[in-house]
Amino acid sequence: MEEQEAADLAADWSDISLGLRKDLGHQLFTQWIRPIQLGSFCKETGTLELFLPTEFSANWVQDRFHDRLSLAWKIARSEVRQVKIAVHPGRRKLADLDLRGDDGFGHRAANDGTLGMESIGDAGFTSSVGLDPSLTFAAFVTGTTNVLAYNAAERMAKAEKPQFSPLYLKAATGQGKTHLLHAIGHAYLQNHPRARIFYCSAERFMVEFVQALKSNEMIEFKARLRGFDLLLVDDIQFIIGKASAQEELLYTIDALLAEGKRLVFAADRAPQALDGVEPRLLSRLSMGLVADIQPADIELRRSILESKLTKFAPLDVPGDVIEFLARTINRNVRELVGGLNKLIAYAQLTGQEVSLQLAEEQLTDILSANRRRITIDEIQRTVCQFYRIDRSEMSSKRRARAVVRPRQVAMYLAKVLTPRSYPEIGRKFGGRDHSTVIHAVRLIEDLRKRDADMDGDVRSLLRQLES
Repeated sequence: MEEQEAADLAADWSDISLGLRKDLGHQLFTQWIRPIQLGSFCKETGTLELFLPTEFSANWVQDRFHDRLSLAWKIARSEVRQVKIAVHPGRRKLADLDLRGDDGFGHRAANDGTLGMESIGDAGFTSSVGLDPSLTFAAFVTGTTNVLAYNAAERMAKAEKPQFSPLYLKAATGQGKTHLLHAIGHAYLQNHPRARIFYCSAERFMVEFVQALKSNEMIEFKARLRGFDLLLVDDIQFIIGKASAQEELLYTIDALLAEGKRLVFAADRAPQALDGVEPRLLSRLSMGLVADIQPADIELRRSILESKLTKFAPLDVPGDVIEFLARTINRNVRELVGGLNKLIAYAQLTGQEVSLQLAEEQLTDILSANRRRITIDEIQRTVCQFYRIDRSEMSSKRRARAVVRPRQVAMYLAKVLTPRSYPEIGRKFGGRDHSTVIHAVRLIEDLRKRDADMDGDVRSLLRQLES
């Protein structure tokens, strides 16, 4: 595959994976979907290859997820007509590998700093540290709520020794902590081409630990784990209560820190909030820097959506749709991006234009889960107080500019902040026709672009209503 095509496929796979993780849940996704590697794409036949490490896992995914994967890829890019699931042609069984290379648990980078081929004995295999190629620092959008974590992560990956280790990234679901883990891995490989990186979830760590314990391979397990230069462990909260695994992780942290190696952990809560964690391990987790990622504010949500739009150019997504999504889908970034992807995919597949109405119709579940119940009455009251006019003017037939413009602003805010349809909004404004509301919404959106005073008024009203 050409470099650009490979990058595009990887970006699509990242978006598809996010949706599958949400639909399937953490355990199923981690066990069966995350190990999938992209193979080649044949433009002539429209066939995309997806590889898994074992015949068992390939058969399992084929039987249970083939239809879902095929549909997801066809939505993501229309030229994919069929998906082929198979065992990776270069994959070898874990028992056949020695400690010098890919053991199914840790991986070595190729000499040029990319993820390439490494030979063991007479056989070669594709080596991968399990990092998503689309999750880089360049693809991470920063704002006031995540800039500390971003800067700390970037410094952890630099060539010079970091001022702190371990780095502990704390964030709620969907706010970017996993993205930063992958970004650290990519940047670290660029600065340390021969580095050995271990990236996994705490749940996978537990599985590997138990398997090593049952098969009497704890010496090999410890040797492999402590041979890494960078340790990246996601969802550390899932190691809670596993005393033996906690102890092994504690010894590993001590050994790696003593050798000046780097460790990064991520969790959905602060170290002090991890119930059931052995005190010594808790101390190690919090001894470096704990960087908190706060929920994305409105400005960051706008920036994230605008950055994602470049992928869909030249598709036109109106500014009022971006504003609507940014203000309404506020629980986490993953839902925000997922909502945009779903909206655009539907528009492309049906040939419809992206609009506020289409967003409301197709994102009902996401929007209803995120909306704070702001009423049209509340909007009218706030607008009237802001412009110092009588509440009755919201329903009156007066056409004076001093009352028409506030009325139009109120209609615009009702559309942006409530789930009400155009006809429903019209009825709340003195029984006006839906076309009047549509005109008001489009007019205010246009004025916001051209008139700084109008944009300032609307922003001030939005802050009041959303506070």
